Amino acid sequence: MNERVSETSGGERHTTGTRARVPASRRAVPGPRSTHRSLPELEDALRLLAQEWRLPVELRGRLTQSVAAVAGPPLREGRSVTLATRRGARELTVELRPAALAPDEPPTLPPEPAGRGARWRLVRPCEEDGETGEGSARELIAEELREARARIAELTDDRQRLTQELAETNSGVLALYVQLEERDEQLRRAHGQTLRELEDALRPPPVAVPGLEMAIHYAPADTDAPTGGDLYDWFRLPDGTVHITVVDALGHGVTSTRSALNVTHAVRTLALEGHPLGQIVGRTDEILLPFDRELMATVQLVRIDPVTGVVRIANGSHPPALVARAGGATEYLEVRGRGIGYPLPGSERVREDALGPGDLLVLYTDGLTESRRDPRDGERRLALAAARHRGLPTEEVPGALAAEMHTVILHPDDTLALTVRRTGA
Repeated sequence: MNERVSETSGGERHTTGTRARVPASRRAVPGPRSTHRSLPELEDALRLLAQEWRLPVELRGRLTQSVAAVAGPPLREGRSVTLATRRGARELTVELRPAALAPDEPPTLPPEPAGRGARWRLVRPCEEDGETGEGSARELIAEELREARARIAELTDDRQRLTQELAETNSGVLALYVQLEERDEQLRRAHGQTLRELEDALRPPPVAVPGLEMAIHYAPADTDAPTGGDLYDWFRLPDGTVHITVVDALGHGVTSTRSALNVTHAVRTLALEGHPLGQIVGRTDEILLPFDRELMATVQLVRIDPVTGVVRIANGSHPPALVARAGGATEYLEVRGRGIGYPLPGSERVREDALGPGDLLVLYTDGLTESRRDPRDGERRLALAAARHRGLPTEEVPGALAAEMHTVILHPDDTLALTVRRTGA
């Protein structure tokens, strides 16, 4: 802002402000204004103006297409459009009235609204960068077509190159996928082998005792987690009797396996120290609960004299043992008690019975009888199955019982079935 000071006859001073003049080289100069009634006429006029302004061929083509896109709807309605231009030192302004601000196809150079029209503002290249020469509208169209073909050829080359690179990348990804599948299979095999070794360590083989035949069947509720809370242990005591422990710890997976393993180890230690059978369940609870307040497990303890066939049983909330007699009768050996982690844990008494030659003793966890959510019905079906399969070889009986009991599984759970047959030898 410039100031001009003047003094009146009375000595008063007045200050008048004037705006700084804009250099002529920077002011926009109005260009020609033309009216058009057809799209080809408008496009030809715009091409010639763009050529005069020395716009690059690609920019000229995009501008022509964009103006045609917004001028098309009013021209098709029979109206005429007015094209006006304004030229500055480095900027060109193109105005079109009226214009369709929502054309059928989005223009490659989006305009800005200008009343009922549209406006494009373009930055001109330097004089030395601009194109020179003159030509007719047809020549300019041919030039734009050559430029478009060259651009298409360039894009085609880029597309072929990208397609080749994508094919090579896909080939590499496929090879990597195959390698990962092979590695995953190797890991699955190694994982399975580790779990089998772990199971073998946790599940001891049958004890070789003259006069007794023993067999075991175990199936996890989840095949992806082959360990669970159903464990067993059997070993021979110094007096010649065989001790069997069956444990069902609350839960599934490795945590329940650890709990069940702690119970079997504590029971084995107490049994080998000579603690009375009827006191071992309660004593195990006293030992383990201070270290694991969350531990809950049912326990069944069985002692068998292979010479006389005498069986002694202590129980802590576990399903009752089943005897399938050689003559075909079946009987459950019920013993009341409360398991590890339960209130007042321990076996209320020790039940004594006897196995005759050919009799079959079946010990199990509730996963065998509660697959249909009805324990009483499961026990009835198990007794019938034991009577039906008692004539099979001893090593086949546990699997046959599990297969018959699990024809319908509504409540999957870890399953353990252990059988002992007295041969009388």
